[in-house]
Amino acid sequence: MRLAIQRVSKLTTIPTDRLFRKWIAAALAAINQPSQITLRIVNHAEGRNLNSAFRGKDYATNVLTFVYHEKNAPVLLGDIVLCAQVVAQEARAQQKLCAHHYAHLTIHGVLHLAGMDHETLRQTKKMETLEIRILASLGIANPYIDID
Repeated sequence: MRLAIQRVSKLTTIPTDRLFRKWIAAALAAINQPSQITLRIVNHAEGRNLNSAFRGKDYATNVLTFVYHEKNAPVLLGDIVLCAQVVAQEARAQQKLCAHHYAHLTIHGVLHLAGMDHETLRQTKKMETLEIRILASLGIANPYIDID
């Protein structure tokens, strides 16, 4: 695994590089793929600009994945962008540890790099099942269980 981590946001809730490496390694082990990934943690303005430019949606989103390899390539090549303010806000709203939400979204981004998606119910079930399994291996609860 080759991983570059770029930090634009200075929020104090952003996990350490060591944790990001651990989460990405767990996701890659589950799909058995080598990779070259840049993980970029951005502020709200950059998150909004990227989502607007590449998805036509004028708001910051939690995670964006940019894939630079061909389908079935031997090495995953791409960028994962996490918007720190959105991740922190969602974690608070969902009553989750911020680090656990980062873990989930980081793994989610890696699975998108691997070609997984959630456009159909079948794709969603497959992707969520794998996310839950990887997170469980890290001692993190199922993120899809509602908290009352």
